[in-house]
Parts: sequence; C-alpha cells; structure tokens
Amino acid sequence: MLIKRKKLDNNSHLGYGRPRIVLFGAGKIGRSFIGQLFSRGGYEVVFVDVFKPVIDEMNRRHSYNVVIKSEQDEVLNIKNVRGVLAVDTLAVANEIAKADIVAISIGQQGLPSAISLIAKGLLLRKKIAGNFPLDIIIAENLRNAADYFKNELKKSLPADYPIDKLVGLVETSIGKMVPIMLKKDMEADILQVFAEPYNNLILHKLAFKNPIPAIEGLSPKENMKAWVDRKLFIHNLGHATTAYLGYKYNPDFVFLYEALAVQEIKNSVRETMLQAADILLKKYPDEFTLEALTGHTDDLISRFQNRALGDTIYRVGCDLKRKLSAEDRLAGAIHLALELGLPYDKIRDAFFAGCAFKATDEAGNRLKDDIDFSNKVEEYGIEWALAEIAELDIKLFRN
Repeated sequence: MLIKRKKLDNNSHLGYGRPRIVLFGAGKIGRSFIGQLFSRGGYEVVFVDVFKPVIDEMNRRHSYNVVIKSEQDEVLNIKNVRGVLAVDTLAVANEIAKADIVAISIGQQGLPSAISLIAKGLLLRKKIAGNFPLDIIIAENLRNAADYFKNELKKSLPADYPIDKLVGLVETSIGKMVPIMLKKDMEADILQVFAEPYNNLILHKLAFKNPIPAIEGLSPKENMKAWVDRKLFIHNLGHATTAYLGYKYNPDFVFLYEALAVQEIKNSVRETMLQAADILLKKYPDEFTLEALTGHTDDLISRFQNRALGDTIYRVGCDLKRKLSAEDRLAGAIHLALELGLPYDKIRDAFFAGCAFKATDEAGNRLKDDIDFSNKVEEYGIEWALAEIAELDIKLFRN
C-alpha cells in the first residue's frame, strides 16, 4: 500500500515523526560510519541491502554495536535502525518517498542497480510530496561521483523530471578506516562492526537542496573536488604505499603496523605522501597549506599504526586493477604530476611495488582479478600495467 501524502512542516522535514535516513548498504562503512552518525544525531536509520541475514537480524534487534578499536576498545550501541531488502522494490520506493535524506555506500559495482531503485523512489516521492527535494549523500570513494550519479539517474527517470531542482547529489570524502573482520568476530555477532575512532564525514556543502543536517561529525566543504583529491592522493595513496612497500620488504608481514614499525618503510611512505602533497598544493593553492597537509600526513601515518584496528596489508593492497588504475591513488597522482610538471619518482616506485603485490587473506586466498593482474605482469612485463591499467606513456618510465 502506498503511503498517504502528509503536510510538510516548516523545517524541511516530511513530517513522519523522527527524521529518517534511508541508507543503501548495511556494510562496514554504512553501519560503522554513516548509520552511526545519523542514528546518534537523532535519525531513524533504514538500511537497504541485498543480504537477508543482516536485514533480518537488524529488524529483530533494531540495534547493533560498533566497536571502536583503539588502546581501549569502546562499544557504541546504535539504536533506532531497521532494514528493507533491496529486492522488495515497492517497499524501498516507499521508504525513499518519505525519507528526509538518502545515503548510499555499497561500492561501485552495485551502484547502477541501486540508482535505478532510487529513481523509482524519486518518482513516487514526487507524486506524494510534490516538489519537495531529496538530498542523496554519495558515500563512495569515487571521483566525479555526482556527475556519474546524475547520468545514471537520468537513465531511469522521465526526460522531464526536474532532477536539478529536486535532487541534491552530495559528494563525500570517506576517511574512516574499517578493517576486514576475522571470521570468528563475524560469527560472534553478524551485526557488529569494527572501526577506528576517526568520525569526520567531509561532504559537499553547496550540493544540498535542503538545510544540512545539524549532526556532529558532518564537515561541509565548498571546494569538494579538492577534498576528494586529498583523500585519494594522500590517504589512499599512503595506505596503498604502506601495503606495497611492506609486502616488498617482507611478504610475511600481515598488518600495516608491522610494516610501519620498520623505520625505512615509514620514512618512504611519508616521503611519498608528501610528494603527493606537493602536487595537491600546486593544484589547489587556495584550499591547502603545506603545514596542514604535512600535519594530515603525520596524523594518517599514526592512524595507520593503530594496532587495535588490525588493518591488514592484504585488505589495503588488494584489488590491483582498480587501485593501480589511471584515475586512482597512485597512477592518478602521477597523471596530475605530469600535468603540473612536478616530480613523481617516489609515487612511481610505490606503483612498481604494487605491480609485484601478491599478499593473501587469512585463508591464503587472493582476488581472482589480482591473480589475473599478476599473470599479465609476469607474461608481458610492467609495461603492460603502465599502458593498460595506468594509461601512462611507458617511454616516460624508461631509464
């Protein structure tokens, strides 16, 4: 049954009681970060996910635990949550129609199907609430996310749907680190999730159609592209560099903190991140300072060394075809350095180390795509990775 139209109040709120966020993705970032922030900020959180066991358990408990991993663990009990299965398209559309805000954190592969679902909800919303806009927080580490999202939405919306008027596409920079959990931890509680203490969500201030939610932990920025690039070319770059140099130094290392305990690796990681910082400074001179980026680099390295988080070299380094691709953390920084005429030798060395990365998970497994990547490098040489994955001119890398 469709919901009945309700009168809107004076606070950009649809008037269905407690404000509500519909959150696509009940995964680690969804639960530990987005859901946690909004629940603690007074919202009901409605998760949409394909994994029935998680949705069923969430609807049974209406709460879950986030374990903040630091010197002394802290457990946050996140309340006022429930779930809807993504296959129940009518139920999902109804939730979107009466939502105060929507967020999505499912990974790039699942975006097209989720966006088509959101389009159905937008159409129903227009029938019920008229021209009341909806903001969608895109909690994905994806450059130009708003443009991508808009193009995908248009495929499922009528040509005359006023998307620019009714939909706010809010890009974010996701800096929270959530490790792969051990099997025993997942079996102990299907809903619990581990995360680091960092709890700051950077998002695009100018993209909102409604007032920005007054929630602790939201950090709106005007020049969002600069902050997305800071995340990609300092945080993600430094993360990957740690994994790749750590594996190169000792393939038996399991955790990031083991690699960073080696001063030589720690120094190289820092120098690589600061080389990327120089690139960002030239690209965005009005947004960042050397002092701020250096402080950010040192803070990140300290966070990477969080032993309680137990972040693994495998998790941080795997998915090579994506992480070594032309617009991602290492090759993307090299492309930008070439554009700006700046040095990139340390970033290049991290890229080369990534091409030799063969770390495994706790069961000794690798991703199928990573095996294929390694086989191609062994057969055709590193030139294949430069040309086909990173889209770089191999002549620039010949000594």
